[in-house]
Amino acid sequence: MRTSLKIAIPGVLLALGAVFANPAAAACDECGTVIDLKKIEKEGESSGAGAVIGGVAGGVLGHQIGSGRGNTAATIAGALGGAYVGNKVEKNRNTVTIYQVVVKMENGKTRYFDYKEPTGFHMGDAVKVVDHPLTRR
Repeated sequence: MRTSLKIAIPGVLLALGAVFANPAAAACDECGTVIDLKKIEKEGESSGAGAVIGGVAGGVLGHQIGSGRGNTAATIAGALGGAYVGNKVEKNRNTVTIYQVVVKMENGKTRYFDYKEPTGFHMGDAVKVVDHPLTRR
């Protein structure tokens, strides 16, 4: 009977140790560290309205130059140039700035969080995902 006690006692102690072990060793799937901050300029899209308005305005201005064939060439050149400039102006007006926070999660994955305004996060910040936005830990 003494031999069975010598074998049973370490087994019981091992089982108790597993029950009362520190749960802090478990990884937090929603936790991570900020590894990069990016400011991304996303070029806007054009509806074509800028090109049309620019083309008309450029054609009118080009028509004011010269006479005869020179006038026709200036009108066409003005319309094309105006269309190009109008399209570019419209795209620039629709440009969007995105502030991206890159997080290396404790589970090894990399996640990207986009914001419309600058955030207060810094490289190396410990963060946690709570209902999608990031919070500091």
